Amino acid sequence: MFKQTILAATITAAAVSAQAADTLPSTADMWKVIQEQQQEIKNLKGQIQQTETKVDATADAVEQSATGKLSKMAEWVEKTKIGGYGEHHFNRFEDKDDEVDAHRFVMYLSHQFSDDVRFFSEIELEHGLTAEGEPGEVELEQAYIEWDYTQGHSVQIGQFLIPVGIMNETHEPDTFYGTERNLVEKNIIPATWWETGVMFNGEIAPGLSYSAALHGGLKTDDGNKIRDGRQKSAEAVAEDLAYTARIKYTGIQGLELGATLQYQEDITQGAVATADAMLTELHAIYTVQAFTVRALWAEWDVDGNGFEATGRDSQEGWYIEPSYKVTEKLGVFARYSEYNNEAGLSATIDYEIWDYGVNYWLTPTVVLKADYTDYVNDNTGDTDGDAFNLGLGWSF
Repeated sequence: MFKQTILAATITAAAVSAQAADTLPSTADMWKVIQEQQQEIKNLKGQIQQTETKVDATADAVEQSATGKLSKMAEWVEKTKIGGYGEHHFNRFEDKDDEVDAHRFVMYLSHQFSDDVRFFSEIELEHGLTAEGEPGEVELEQAYIEWDYTQGHSVQIGQFLIPVGIMNETHEPDTFYGTERNLVEKNIIPATWWETGVMFNGEIAPGLSYSAALHGGLKTDDGNKIRDGRQKSAEAVAEDLAYTARIKYTGIQGLELGATLQYQEDITQGAVATADAMLTELHAIYTVQAFTVRALWAEWDVDGNGFEATGRDSQEGWYIEPSYKVTEKLGVFARYSEYNNEAGLSATIDYEIWDYGVNYWLTPTVVLKADYTDYVNDNTGDTDGDAFNLGLGWSF
């Protein structure tokens, strides 16, 4: 029985093997299959290569786009500058309430369009808050295009600071002594003073420069001080323009001499009878090592019956300010000033003021200030009066 079983299994296996041999593909069929597979592999390789090429091209395009944007951004950053200055004051008055004031916050924005064309602007927030009934103001002080039209000469077109005095163009708090700006340049010149027009600047000879401007003018009648006539290019009446010319000499190390003339044919802008006005200003700054002295004189001569009746046909003032840098960071100063906005009346008395105090620079452009303002004669109630002042100022 066992032998029969083995014999049957052997016969069955032989039959199965014979059947499998009959179903195996031929050599030709196998070769055809191999060739088809190789073609598929080749096609896949081509597709992968195309995909890699597209990916590389996309990466290059993305990189070029990013590089281009970064390049434009870098160019913008290089050609566009942001700066500004600000100051906080504390005033302890003898005859009125003490004050804490966020006096000024100013931002600069400039852009270099090309080697010879640039833009400059200045926006100021005064007294920290602007709203109806509040003391603050937001003002556009400068916004002009400057073009270097030839070597050593340029023109400014737009809104700019008038080239007069020491402080009107350079009034960042780290550049002067005293918490408050000096009263002569404030009330006579009157700083800070800007107009819209066109101004030419240049160098006549080494150390000798000029500025010549045609611009909007002041608007004041016989009842107002010169300072009240600033229109600040805010829908300013321009029936009569003004002309300003300045010469400045800096050819000797440590010395600056300046002289400005301004003429306006009608300072009332047609509001009342015509009144022509002439401003004359002279100043000097001299520095020898740690010692500096500043001196300035300015006078308005207004030819008009209304101004003569109020004594405001003559408005004048002057000051002298010696200072000494005890160290690189610590400086002391004293300043004597006189001014009168009604000097045409023989009965009026000039305001006489002493200022003295210290500046301490934490860095060259960050300063702490402490000083005292002493009016020799202040019987009119027309000023803030004697005061102890503290200040913080910065620029960047």
